[in-house]
Amino acid sequence: MGIAATAAASAAYAGDISFAPAELKAIGSIDPRFQSYNIEMVEVTGGRFWKPYPRAGRAFDQRDRYSLRAPINLSNRHLRMLAAALAPAYVRVSGTWANATFFNDAETVPAKPPAGFNSVLSRDQWHRVIDFARAVDAEIVTSFAISPGSRDRDGVWKPDQAQRLLDFTHSLGSHIAAAELMNEPTLAATNGAPSGYDAKAYGRDFGVFREWMQRAAPQTLIVGPGSAGDAPSSSGPGIITRDLLAASGPGVDRFSYHHYNTVSPRCGGRDDPAQALSEEWLARTDVTLATYRSLRDAFEPGKPIWLTETADTACGGSRWDKSFLDTFRYVDQLGRLAKAGVQVVMHNTLAASDYGLLDEGTFRPRPNYWGALLWHRLMGTIVLDAGAAAAPGLHLYAHCHPAMRGAVSVLAVNTTRSVPQVLSLPDRADRYTMHAARLPGATTIQLNGKTLALTAGDELPRLPPRTTQAGMIRLAPETITFLVFPNAANPACR
Repeated sequence: MGIAATAAASAAYAGDISFAPAELKAIGSIDPRFQSYNIEMVEVTGGRFWKPYPRAGRAFDQRDRYSLRAPINLSNRHLRMLAAALAPAYVRVSGTWANATFFNDAETVPAKPPAGFNSVLSRDQWHRVIDFARAVDAEIVTSFAISPGSRDRDGVWKPDQAQRLLDFTHSLGSHIAAAELMNEPTLAATNGAPSGYDAKAYGRDFGVFREWMQRAAPQTLIVGPGSAGDAPSSSGPGIITRDLLAASGPGVDRFSYHHYNTVSPRCGGRDDPAQALSEEWLARTDVTLATYRSLRDAFEPGKPIWLTETADTACGGSRWDKSFLDTFRYVDQLGRLAKAGVQVVMHNTLAASDYGLLDEGTFRPRPNYWGALLWHRLMGTIVLDAGAAAAPGLHLYAHCHPAMRGAVSVLAVNTTRSVPQVLSLPDRADRYTMHAARLPGATTIQLNGKTLALTAGDELPRLPPRTTQAGMIRLAPETITFLVFPNAANPACR
Protein backbone atom coordinates (compact mmCIF):
# COMPACT_ATOMS: atom_id res chain seq x y z
CA MET A 1 0.00 0.00 0.00
CA GLY A 2 3.03 2.27 -0.06
CA ILE A 3 3.83 4.91 2.52
CA ALA A 4 1.10 7.36 3.43
CA ALA A 5 0.34 9.85 6.14
CA THR A 6 -2.43 8.90 8.50
CA ALA A 7 -5.29 11.28 9.16
CA ALA A 8 -4.19 11.89 12.71
CA ALA A 9 -1.56 14.49 13.52
CA SER A 10 -0.39 16.02 16.73
CA ALA A 11 0.71 19.47 17.75
CA ALA A 12 4.10 18.15 18.81
CA TYR A 13 4.94 16.35 15.58
CA ALA A 14 4.55 16.87 11.85
CA GLY A 15 2.46 13.74 11.54
CA ASP A 16 2.13 10.04 12.26
CA ILE A 17 3.37 8.16 9.18
CA SER A 18 2.63 4.47 8.86
CA PHE A 19 3.72 2.02 6.17
CA ALA A 20 3.99 -1.66 5.37
CA PRO A 21 7.46 -2.69 4.07
CA ALA A 22 6.20 -6.10 3.02
CA GLU A 23 3.77 -4.53 0.55
CA LEU A 24 6.03 -2.01 -1.20
CA LYS A 25 6.08 -2.69 -4.94
CA ALA A 26 9.19 -2.81 -7.11
CA ILE A 27 9.32 0.05 -9.62
CA GLY A 28 12.72 -0.53 -11.19
CA SER A 29 16.35 -1.41 -10.66
CA ILE A 30 19.69 0.40 -10.78
CA ASP A 31 23.16 -0.54 -11.95
CA PRO A 32 25.19 -2.42 -9.29
CA ARG A 33 27.72 0.41 -9.72
CA PHE A 34 25.01 3.05 -9.26
CA GLN A 35 26.93 4.99 -6.62
CA SER A 36 30.20 5.99 -8.28
CA TYR A 37 32.72 8.83 -8.27
CA ASN A 38 35.14 10.97 -10.28
CA ILE A 39 38.88 11.41 -10.00
CA GLU A 40 39.66 14.42 -12.17
CA MET A 41 42.32 13.96 -14.85
CA VAL A 42 44.21 16.91 -13.38
CA GLU A 43 44.45 15.00 -10.10
CA VAL A 44 46.16 12.15 -11.95
CA THR A 45 48.60 14.34 -13.87
CA GLY A 46 49.07 17.03 -11.26
CA GLY A 47 48.38 20.66 -12.05
CA ARG A 48 46.22 23.59 -11.05
CA PHE A 49 42.79 22.64 -9.71
CA TRP A 50 40.14 24.37 -7.59
CA LYS A 51 41.81 25.73 -4.48
CA PRO A 52 40.11 24.60 -1.24
CA TYR A 53 38.58 27.37 0.80
CA PRO A 54 40.70 28.58 3.72
CA ARG A 55 39.60 28.01 7.27
CA ALA A 56 36.73 30.06 8.62
CA GLY A 57 37.68 33.67 9.26
CA ARG A 58 40.24 33.87 6.48
CA ALA A 59 39.34 35.71 3.30
CA PHE A 60 39.29 33.94 -0.06
CA ASP A 61 40.96 35.75 -2.95
CA GLN A 62 38.52 35.54 -5.87
CA ARG A 63 41.43 36.13 -8.26
CA ASP A 64 43.26 33.05 -7.01
CA ARG A 65 40.79 30.24 -7.60
CA TYR A 66 43.34 27.50 -8.30
CA SER A 67 46.19 25.84 -6.47
CA LEU A 68 49.02 23.73 -7.81
CA ARG A 69 48.96 20.14 -6.65
CA ALA A 70 51.10 17.05 -7.14
CA PRO A 71 49.51 13.94 -8.67
CA ILE A 72 47.18 12.12 -6.30
CA ASN A 73 48.75 9.08 -4.64
CA LEU A 74 46.51 6.33 -5.96
CA SER A 75 48.70 3.74 -4.23
CA ASN A 76 47.84 5.11 -0.79
CA ARG A 77 46.54 2.26 1.37
CA HIS A 78 44.14 4.52 3.21
CA LEU A 79 42.60 5.88 -0.01
CA ARG A 80 42.23 2.42 -1.47
CA MET A 81 40.62 1.05 1.68
CA LEU A 82 38.00 3.78 1.72
CA ALA A 83 37.29 3.53 -2.02
CA ALA A 84 37.06 -0.27 -1.88
CA ALA A 85 34.37 0.05 0.81
CA LEU A 86 32.13 1.62 -1.86
CA ALA A 87 32.74 -1.15 -4.41
CA PRO A 88 31.62 -2.05 -6.95
CA ALA A 89 31.73 1.37 -8.60
CA TYR A 90 32.77 3.26 -11.69
CA VAL A 91 35.72 5.63 -11.42
CA ARG A 92 35.49 8.37 -14.03
CA VAL A 93 38.83 9.94 -14.91
CA SER A 94 37.86 12.98 -16.95
CA GLY A 95 36.86 16.59 -16.29
CA THR A 96 37.62 19.87 -18.02
CA TRP A 97 41.39 19.35 -17.93
CA ALA A 98 41.08 16.00 -19.76
CA ASN A 99 39.98 17.81 -22.93
CA ALA A 100 43.53 19.07 -23.48
CA THR A 101 45.67 16.33 -21.89
CA PHE A 102 48.31 14.63 -24.05
CA PHE A 103 48.93 10.93 -23.40
CA ASN A 104 52.67 10.38 -23.59
CA ASP A 105 53.13 6.81 -24.83
CA ALA A 106 56.88 6.75 -24.16
CA GLU A 107 59.19 6.18 -21.23
CA THR A 108 60.60 9.72 -21.34
CA VAL A 109 58.11 12.39 -20.28
CA PRO A 110 58.42 15.73 -22.14
CA ALA A 111 59.24 18.81 -20.10
CA LYS A 112 56.15 20.54 -21.46
CA PRO A 113 53.04 19.49 -23.39
CA PRO A 114 53.21 19.36 -27.21
CA ALA A 115 51.58 22.20 -29.13
CA GLY A 116 47.82 22.11 -28.86
CA PHE A 117 47.76 20.47 -25.42
CA ASN A 118 47.87 21.89 -21.88
CA SER A 119 49.09 18.95 -19.82
CA VAL A 120 50.71 15.51 -20.06
CA LEU A 121 49.50 12.13 -18.82
CA SER A 122 52.38 9.70 -18.46
CA ARG A 123 52.27 5.94 -18.85
CA ASP A 124 53.15 5.51 -15.19
CA GLN A 125 50.29 7.78 -14.12
CA TRP A 126 47.74 5.87 -16.20
CA HIS A 127 49.20 2.58 -14.94
CA ARG A 128 48.47 3.82 -11.41
CA VAL A 129 44.85 4.52 -12.42
CA ILE A 130 44.52 0.95 -13.67
CA ASP A 131 46.11 -0.51 -10.53
CA PHE A 132 43.83 1.62 -8.35
CA ALA A 133 40.72 0.50 -10.25
CA ARG A 134 41.69 -3.14 -9.90
CA ALA A 135 42.40 -2.77 -6.19
CA VAL A 136 39.07 -1.14 -5.38
CA ASP A 137 36.80 -2.98 -7.86
CA ALA A 138 36.08 0.11 -9.96
CA GLU A 139 35.50 0.05 -13.72
CA ILE A 140 37.22 2.89 -15.58
CA VAL A 141 35.22 5.57 -17.40
CA THR A 142 37.08 8.32 -19.26
CA SER A 143 37.02 10.87 -22.07
CA PHE A 144 39.64 11.95 -24.58
CA ALA A 145 41.57 15.02 -25.63
CA ILE A 146 39.73 17.19 -28.19
CA SER A 147 42.01 20.24 -28.10
CA PRO A 148 43.74 21.62 -31.25
CA GLY A 149 46.64 19.17 -30.83
CA SER A 150 44.32 16.21 -31.34
CA ARG A 151 43.18 17.37 -34.81
CA ASP A 152 44.25 17.15 -38.44
CA ARG A 153 44.94 20.11 -40.73
CA ASP A 154 41.23 20.53 -41.39
CA GLY A 155 40.42 20.66 -37.69
CA VAL A 156 38.80 17.21 -37.60
CA TRP A 157 39.30 15.13 -34.46
CA LYS A 158 41.76 12.26 -34.84
CA PRO A 159 41.60 9.12 -32.66
CA ASP A 160 45.41 8.73 -32.59
CA GLN A 161 45.80 9.86 -28.98
CA ALA A 162 42.79 7.88 -27.82
CA GLN A 163 44.10 4.78 -29.63
CA ARG A 164 47.44 5.02 -27.83
CA LEU A 165 45.69 5.24 -24.46
CA LEU A 166 43.48 2.30 -25.37
CA ASP A 167 46.41 0.19 -26.59
CA PHE A 168 48.43 0.89 -23.45
CA THR A 169 45.43 -0.01 -21.28
CA HIS A 170 45.02 -3.31 -23.13
CA SER A 171 48.75 -4.03 -22.86
CA LEU A 172 48.31 -4.05 -19.08
CA GLY A 173 45.48 -6.55 -19.30
CA SER A 174 42.85 -3.95 -18.50
CA HIS A 175 40.07 -2.19 -20.38
CA ILE A 176 38.03 1.00 -20.44
CA ALA A 177 34.46 0.19 -19.48
CA ALA A 178 32.88 3.33 -20.93
CA ALA A 179 34.00 6.50 -22.67
CA GLU A 180 32.67 9.93 -23.59
CA LEU A 181 34.19 11.76 -26.54
CA MET A 182 34.83 14.88 -24.48
CA ASN A 183 33.92 16.54 -21.23
CA GLU A 184 30.95 18.94 -21.34
CA PRO A 185 30.66 19.77 -25.05
CA THR A 186 28.04 22.42 -24.26
CA LEU A 187 30.85 24.42 -22.63
CA ALA A 188 33.39 23.73 -25.38
CA ALA A 189 34.39 27.39 -25.73
CA THR A 190 36.01 27.34 -22.28
CA ASN A 191 36.86 23.62 -22.12
CA GLY A 192 39.81 23.31 -24.49
CA ALA A 193 38.06 22.96 -27.85
CA PRO A 194 39.30 24.93 -30.88
CA SER A 195 38.07 28.49 -31.32
CA GLY A 196 34.65 28.63 -32.92
CA TYR A 197 33.77 25.03 -32.04
CA ASP A 198 30.04 24.46 -32.55
CA ALA A 199 27.39 21.75 -32.71
CA LYS A 200 28.18 20.96 -36.35
CA ALA A 201 31.84 20.35 -35.46
CA TYR A 202 30.77 18.15 -32.56
CA GLY A 203 28.51 16.11 -34.82
CA ARG A 204 31.36 15.55 -37.25
CA ASP A 205 33.79 14.60 -34.46
CA PHE A 206 31.29 12.31 -32.78
CA GLY A 207 30.85 10.43 -36.05
CA VAL A 208 34.62 9.81 -36.17
CA PHE A 209 34.62 8.83 -32.50
CA ARG A 210 31.70 6.43 -32.86
CA GLU A 211 33.18 4.67 -35.90
CA TRP A 212 36.56 4.33 -34.19
CA MET A 213 35.05 3.02 -30.94
CA GLN A 214 32.97 0.40 -32.74
CA ARG A 215 36.08 -0.82 -34.51
CA ALA A 216 38.77 -0.44 -31.83
CA ALA A 217 36.83 -1.14 -28.62
CA PRO A 218 33.43 -2.68 -29.37
CA GLN A 219 33.10 -3.84 -25.75
CA THR A 220 33.45 -0.28 -24.42
CA LEU A 221 30.20 1.58 -23.83
CA ILE A 222 29.80 4.81 -25.79
CA VAL A 223 28.52 7.42 -23.36
CA GLY A 224 27.35 10.90 -24.20
CA PRO A 225 26.90 13.71 -24.69
CA GLY A 226 27.90 14.57 -21.08
CA SER A 227 26.35 18.03 -21.29
CA ALA A 228 26.09 20.65 -18.58
CA GLY A 229 24.20 23.90 -18.23
CA ASP A 230 21.10 23.40 -20.36
CA ALA A 231 18.12 25.30 -19.01
CA PRO A 232 14.57 23.90 -19.24
CA SER A 233 13.99 26.45 -22.01
CA SER A 234 16.98 25.01 -23.91
CA SER A 235 18.63 28.41 -23.91
CA GLY A 236 21.43 27.71 -21.44
CA PRO A 237 25.03 27.37 -22.62
CA GLY A 238 26.60 28.61 -25.84
CA ILE A 239 26.04 25.20 -27.47
CA ILE A 240 22.81 23.50 -26.51
CA THR A 241 22.43 19.75 -26.19
CA ARG A 242 19.51 19.60 -28.61
CA ASP A 243 21.76 20.93 -31.37
CA LEU A 244 24.56 18.51 -30.42
CA LEU A 245 22.23 15.53 -30.63
CA ALA A 246 20.67 16.70 -33.86
CA ALA A 247 24.14 17.07 -35.40
CA SER A 248 25.57 13.76 -34.15
CA GLY A 249 22.58 11.50 -34.67
CA PRO A 250 21.92 8.44 -32.48
CA GLY A 251 24.81 6.29 -31.38
CA VAL A 252 25.33 6.24 -27.60
CA ASP A 253 24.92 3.22 -25.36
CA ARG A 254 24.32 5.39 -22.30
CA PHE A 255 22.87 8.91 -22.28
CA SER A 256 24.92 11.10 -19.95
CA TYR A 257 24.59 14.56 -18.44
CA HIS A 258 26.07 16.64 -15.62
CA HIS A 259 24.26 18.41 -12.80
CA TYR A 260 25.28 20.87 -10.10
CA ASN A 261 22.70 22.76 -8.06
CA THR A 262 24.70 25.94 -8.65
CA VAL A 263 28.28 27.23 -8.92
CA SER A 264 30.54 28.03 -6.01
CA PRO A 265 31.65 31.56 -5.09
CA ARG A 266 34.90 30.81 -6.95
CA CYS A 267 32.87 31.21 -10.14
CA GLY A 268 30.52 33.92 -8.92
CA GLY A 269 27.93 31.91 -6.97
CA ARG A 270 26.07 33.70 -4.19
CA ASP A 271 23.91 30.96 -2.68
CA ASP A 272 22.98 31.07 1.00
CA PRO A 273 23.46 27.86 3.03
CA ALA A 274 20.09 28.60 4.64
CA GLN A 275 18.43 27.23 1.49
CA ALA A 276 20.32 23.92 1.51
CA LEU A 277 17.47 22.01 3.19
CA SER A 278 14.66 23.65 1.23
CA GLU A 279 12.48 21.67 -1.13
CA GLU A 280 13.36 24.02 -3.98
CA TRP A 281 17.06 23.34 -3.49
CA LEU A 282 16.70 19.56 -3.31
CA ALA A 283 14.28 19.48 -6.24
CA ARG A 284 16.81 21.07 -8.59
CA THR A 285 17.97 17.51 -9.23
CA ASP A 286 14.51 16.75 -10.66
CA VAL A 287 14.44 19.86 -12.83
CA THR A 288 17.75 19.04 -14.50
CA LEU A 289 16.83 15.39 -14.99
CA ALA A 290 13.55 16.38 -16.64
CA THR A 291 15.45 18.53 -19.13
CA TYR A 292 17.86 15.79 -20.14
CA ARG A 293 15.35 12.96 -20.01
CA SER A 294 13.19 14.79 -22.55
CA LEU A 295 16.25 15.10 -24.81
CA ARG A 296 17.06 11.43 -24.29
CA ASP A 297 13.50 10.52 -25.24
CA ALA A 298 13.64 12.65 -28.38
CA PHE A 299 17.05 11.56 -29.70
CA GLU A 300 18.13 8.35 -27.92
CA PRO A 301 14.85 6.74 -26.77
CA GLY A 302 15.21 3.90 -24.31
CA LYS A 303 18.91 4.42 -23.60
CA PRO A 304 19.84 4.17 -19.90
CA ILE A 305 20.66 7.51 -18.25
CA TRP A 306 23.92 8.14 -16.42
CA LEU A 307 24.72 11.23 -14.38
CA THR A 308 28.48 11.25 -14.96
CA GLU A 309 29.35 14.30 -12.86
CA THR A 310 27.51 15.84 -9.96
CA ALA A 311 27.95 17.62 -6.65
CA ASP A 312 26.28 20.44 -4.78
CA THR A 313 28.19 23.25 -6.46
CA ALA A 314 30.49 23.34 -9.48
CA CYS A 315 33.94 24.95 -9.45
CA GLY A 316 35.25 22.93 -6.52
CA GLY A 317 32.23 23.10 -4.21
CA SER A 318 30.93 25.61 -1.70
CA ARG A 319 32.14 26.18 1.84
CA TRP A 320 29.39 23.95 3.21
CA ASP A 321 29.93 21.01 0.82
CA LYS A 322 32.37 19.35 3.20
CA SER A 323 29.92 19.62 6.09
CA PHE A 324 26.93 17.51 7.14
CA LEU A 325 24.63 20.10 5.58
CA ASP A 326 25.39 18.77 2.09
CA THR A 327 24.83 15.14 3.10
CA PHE A 328 21.08 15.80 3.01
CA ARG A 329 21.35 16.79 -0.66
CA TYR A 330 23.69 13.91 -1.41
CA VAL A 331 21.57 11.03 -0.07
CA ASP A 332 18.31 12.67 -1.13
CA GLN A 333 19.68 13.01 -4.66
CA LEU A 334 20.60 9.33 -4.73
CA GLY A 335 17.09 8.44 -3.60
CA ARG A 336 15.39 10.72 -6.15
CA LEU A 337 17.49 9.57 -9.07
CA ALA A 338 17.22 5.86 -8.28
CA LYS A 339 13.45 6.23 -8.05
CA ALA A 340 13.43 8.11 -11.36
CA GLY A 341 15.34 5.32 -13.12
CA VAL A 342 18.79 6.92 -13.46
CA GLN A 343 21.25 4.03 -13.56
CA VAL A 344 24.55 5.55 -12.41
CA VAL A 345 25.44 8.65 -10.36
CA MET A 346 29.11 9.73 -10.29
CA HIS A 347 29.94 12.14 -7.50
CA ASN A 348 32.59 14.77 -8.16
CA THR A 349 35.04 14.13 -6.57
CA LEU A 350 36.39 11.24 -4.53
CA ALA A 351 39.12 13.34 -2.89
CA ALA A 352 39.72 16.82 -4.31
CA SER A 353 38.72 20.33 -3.23
CA ASP A 354 35.70 21.09 -1.06
CA TYR A 355 33.24 18.72 -2.72
CA GLY A 356 35.37 15.58 -2.26
CA LEU A 357 33.96 12.66 -0.30
CA LEU A 358 37.39 12.58 1.35
CA ASP A 359 39.67 15.38 2.48
CA GLU A 360 42.29 15.83 -0.22
CA GLY A 361 45.17 16.26 2.20
CA THR A 362 44.49 13.49 4.70
CA PHE A 363 41.95 11.27 2.87
CA ARG A 364 39.84 11.44 6.03
CA PRO A 365 36.13 10.76 5.42
CA ARG A 366 33.83 13.74 5.28
CA PRO A 367 30.12 13.50 6.19
CA ASN A 368 29.17 12.69 2.57
CA TYR A 369 31.46 9.67 2.66
CA TRP A 370 29.63 8.26 5.67
CA GLY A 371 26.34 8.82 3.84
CA ALA A 372 27.77 7.03 0.80
CA LEU A 373 28.96 4.11 2.91
CA LEU A 374 25.58 3.62 4.59
CA TRP A 375 23.79 3.87 1.24
CA HIS A 376 26.15 1.27 -0.23
CA ARG A 377 25.66 -1.16 2.64
CA LEU A 378 21.91 -0.79 3.03
CA MET A 379 20.25 0.25 -0.27
CA GLY A 380 20.23 -2.50 -2.90
CA THR A 381 19.64 -2.41 -6.65
CA ILE A 382 15.87 -3.10 -6.57
CA VAL A 383 13.96 0.16 -6.10
CA LEU A 384 10.62 0.10 -4.30
CA ASP A 385 7.75 2.56 -4.45
CA ALA A 386 7.76 4.55 -1.23
CA GLY A 387 4.95 6.77 -2.52
CA ALA A 388 4.80 10.54 -2.64
CA ALA A 389 6.13 12.86 0.05
CA ALA A 390 4.82 11.57 3.35
CA ALA A 391 4.86 14.92 5.13
CA PRO A 392 6.38 18.36 4.60
CA GLY A 393 10.12 18.10 5.08
CA LEU A 394 10.16 14.29 5.24
CA HIS A 395 11.53 12.42 2.22
CA LEU A 396 11.22 8.62 2.10
CA TYR A 397 12.91 6.18 -0.29
CA ALA A 398 12.82 2.39 -0.20
CA HIS A 399 14.99 -0.35 -1.73
CA CYS A 400 15.47 -4.04 -1.23
CA HIS A 401 18.39 -4.72 1.09
CA PRO A 402 21.51 -5.71 -0.90
CA ALA A 403 22.37 -8.77 1.20
CA MET A 404 19.31 -10.04 3.12
CA ARG A 405 16.63 -11.79 1.08
CA GLY A 406 13.19 -10.32 1.61
CA ALA A 407 14.53 -7.42 3.69
CA VAL A 408 13.57 -3.82 2.95
CA SER A 409 15.63 -0.70 3.61
CA VAL A 410 14.02 2.73 3.99
CA LEU A 411 15.86 6.05 3.85
CA ALA A 412 14.09 8.80 5.83
CA VAL A 413 15.45 12.33 5.40
CA ASN A 414 14.00 14.87 7.83
CA THR A 415 14.98 18.31 6.52
CA THR A 416 12.81 20.29 8.93
CA ARG A 417 14.79 22.57 11.25
CA SER A 418 12.60 22.26 14.32
CA VAL A 419 9.82 19.73 13.70
CA PRO A 420 10.29 16.05 14.60
CA GLN A 421 8.62 13.42 12.43
CA VAL A 422 6.96 10.24 13.71
CA LEU A 423 6.93 6.89 11.92
CA SER A 424 4.75 3.98 12.93
CA LEU A 425 6.75 0.77 12.41
CA PRO A 426 4.83 -2.49 11.83
CA ASP A 427 7.79 -4.63 12.90
CA ARG A 428 11.21 -4.31 14.48
CA ALA A 429 13.86 -2.51 12.47
CA ASP A 430 17.58 -1.84 12.53
CA ARG A 431 18.04 1.90 12.79
CA TYR A 432 20.97 4.05 11.63
CA THR A 433 20.47 7.76 12.37
CA MET A 434 23.02 10.39 11.30
CA HIS A 435 22.99 13.76 13.00
CA ALA A 436 25.28 16.63 13.96
CA ALA A 437 25.41 18.98 16.90
CA ARG A 438 25.11 22.08 14.76
CA LEU A 439 24.43 23.14 11.20
CA PRO A 440 25.49 24.42 8.76
CA GLY A 441 29.19 24.05 9.56
CA ALA A 442 29.35 20.64 11.26
CA THR A 443 32.03 18.38 9.83
CA THR A 444 31.86 15.87 12.69
CA ILE A 445 28.73 13.75 12.78
CA GLN A 446 27.29 10.97 14.89
CA LEU A 447 25.63 7.67 14.05
CA ASN A 448 23.12 6.62 16.70
CA GLY A 449 24.80 8.97 19.14
CA LYS A 450 28.39 7.83 18.50
CA THR A 451 30.89 9.99 16.63
CA LEU A 452 31.80 8.63 13.20
CA ALA A 453 35.54 8.37 12.75
CA LEU A 454 38.18 5.93 11.65
CA THR A 455 39.63 3.65 14.31
CA ALA A 456 42.99 4.23 15.96
CA GLY A 457 44.43 1.93 13.29
CA ASP A 458 42.89 4.06 10.51
CA GLU A 459 40.34 1.39 9.64
CA LEU A 460 36.61 1.79 9.11
CA PRO A 461 34.70 1.39 12.38
CA ARG A 462 31.86 -1.02 12.91
CA LEU A 463 28.55 0.66 12.17
CA PRO A 464 26.17 -1.20 14.46
CA PRO A 465 22.48 -0.37 14.22
CA ARG A 466 20.15 0.35 17.07
CA THR A 467 17.34 -2.19 17.22
CA THR A 468 13.93 -0.51 17.25
CA GLN A 469 10.81 -2.43 18.14
CA ALA A 470 7.46 -2.13 16.39
CA GLY A 471 5.59 1.04 17.28
CA MET A 472 6.17 4.77 17.06
CA ILE A 473 9.65 6.14 16.48
CA ARG A 474 10.70 9.78 16.46
CA LEU A 475 12.91 11.27 13.76
CA ALA A 476 14.55 14.38 15.13
CA PRO A 477 14.83 17.52 12.99
CA GLU A 478 17.80 17.70 10.58
CA THR A 479 18.55 13.98 10.69
CA ILE A 480 19.10 11.23 8.13
CA THR A 481 17.87 7.77 9.10
CA PHE A 482 18.19 4.38 7.42
CA LEU A 483 15.76 1.72 8.62
CA VAL A 484 16.25 -1.95 7.73
CA PHE A 485 13.33 -4.37 8.11
CA PRO A 486 14.93 -7.83 8.12
CA ASN A 487 11.61 -9.66 8.51
CA ALA A 488 9.68 -7.82 5.79
CA ALA A 489 9.58 -10.86 3.48
CA ASN A 490 8.81 -8.54 0.59
CA PRO A 491 8.20 -10.68 -2.54
CA ALA A 492 10.10 -8.22 -4.73
CA CYS A 493 13.21 -8.66 -2.58
CA ARG A 494 13.53 -12.44 -2.71
